[in-house]
Amino acid sequence: MNKPRAANQTYRLPPPLFDARCKACWFTAALLVLVVASFWSLDLQWGQFFSLEAAQSMGRFLGEFFPPDTSSAFLKKVAQGTWETLAMSALGTVLAALAGLALALPASRLNAGDAAWGRTPTRLLLNALRSIPELVWAALLLVSAGLGPLAGTLALALHTTGVLGRLFAEAIENAPPGPGEALRVQGVPDGRVFLYATLPQVLPQLMSYTLYRWENNIRAAAVLGVVGAGGLGQLLAFHMGLFHMGKTATLLGAMLLLVTFVDAASHGVRRLLTR
Repeated sequence: MNKPRAANQTYRLPPPLFDARCKACWFTAALLVLVVASFWSLDLQWGQFFSLEAAQSMGRFLGEFFPPDTSSAFLKKVAQGTWETLAMSALGTVLAALAGLALALPASRLNAGDAAWGRTPTRLLLNALRSIPELVWAALLLVSAGLGPLAGTLALALHTTGVLGRLFAEAIENAPPGPGEALRVQGVPDGRVFLYATLPQVLPQLMSYTLYRWENNIRAAAVLGVVGAGGLGQLLAFHMGLFHMGKTATLLGAMLLLVTFVDAASHGVRRLLTR
């Protein structure tokens, strides 16, 4: 049964477009001005890009990729590089998820009365970790870890820790407080409140974030080999540098198949978690 409306009940209409109170409208206008200014300030030579000469040059370049190298010896190297790239991305993501969860706890306010003394410095640390791209992390770590997949794995782990740590902290802070408060009034300590009330609520979201970052790390792991961090990227940089275009085509095909497989697997797991 519907409740009667109060006689003095009033309804607020949305502000008109570009009214002083419409913050979203002014933000959109400022963003459009920034985009127009970007096009105006950059020397984008669209005419040269879409010219007949550029199309012919690109056609000749693409023609050099065929036929791909399908010799058994090279395909064995590609399979080994594919597995190395997959292992780097998986291990780097797992390490980042564990470290991100460990840093997300001090980076979040677990309840309204929590002083959260470590929130600001921990978030600054997470900002620093994710502000440095994986490629830069790999170049820095090559000095100590040397050439190979170790530097790539650590680079993925460090950057992804910053990303997942911030996402995990936001998810923990936005968790419904009801179950946790019900346990606190019974004298349950904060650690057990997190394990039995907060974590079960946010776990599907944390898993979804982790799987999404794994998809991104597959692509990043393929690029990290350019600086000598192992995997398909290292093979790609080597053969492209020598203009072995048939081998390059095979490597690009392997990357495409690997990314497609991981995207499909991650999407399927996320759908299972959200059911």
